[in-house]
Amino acid sequence: MKTTSPVWLRNTVCGLGLAIVALSSTGCQGLYNGQTLPSPWYIGDDIQYFPPGPEFKLSREAAAMKAYKADIEAQQVGQ
Repeated sequence: MKTTSPVWLRNTVCGLGLAIVALSSTGCQGLYNGQTLPSPWYIGDDIQYFPPGPEFKLSREAAAMKAYKADIEAQQVGQ
């Protein structure tokens, strides 16, 4: 007589096996023992380049304040 395991048990075991294979084959960044480690494919990743900006981060605001001050002084001289 042939004994067969319940279908739900077989499906559960197969599902867990597939989940383990899927999780072990992904290359996500992970946190292990306090270290953030890159994915195995970090060498092949595209490089993002951010060009250097101005040293003074508020240069536009400073220029606007200077122009406003010059406008106020020009109006006071004109009166």
